[in-house]
Amino acid sequence: MALVMTSGPVIEPVSLLDAKAHLRVDAADEDTLISSLIITSRLHIEASLGLALITQSWSLFLDAWPGGTTVRLPMRPLQSVSAVQLYAEDESITPVAASGYYVDGKGVPARLVRLGGTGWPAPKRAANGIEIAFTAGYGNLASDVPEPIRQALMLLIAHWYERREPFEVGGSGVAIPKMVSELLMPYRERRI
Repeated sequence: MALVMTSGPVIEPVSLLDAKAHLRVDAADEDTLISSLIITSRLHIEASLGLALITQSWSLFLDAWPGGTTVRLPMRPLQSVSAVQLYAEDESITPVAASGYYVDGKGVPARLVRLGGTGWPAPKRAANGIEIAFTAGYGNLASDVPEPIRQALMLLIAHWYERREPFEVGGSGVAIPKMVSELLMPYRERRI
């Protein structure tokens, strides 16, 4: 399975001005650092929760269909599925008719459900023979992102702004503030 971003967010959920106001920074000397912390904080939250905060386009590539009639989509909230297609060894593409599946965007996780009681059509390429192109995110505007997530972003930006010491990947670093985790708790995927 490969998940590939095909179009990233046009804006960040927190603007540079908002982050600087939160940090109480007036000068432009650290704009580059703060901008990178905004992106890094968004990416951290998106990766840890399986979320797309601002509208983004993605393609999920599979070698084979999972067992059963359901395919789980790894990003939420799902806005739409634009294409399901199969690849052949010669790179030719065969679309899967939208009438052959149902898009359940309300479920967590979002999923494709095969209709008609038949199995999924087989891809004609051994690796990455199936592509599901979809769009995910709360919306196109920063204000579309739930306020608790935006607040968690601000706290995480401030946390990393104040703690600039290097750390070893995989080593014991400074933990993410508990308040950030608590603000994000309602957005975690629940498993039953």
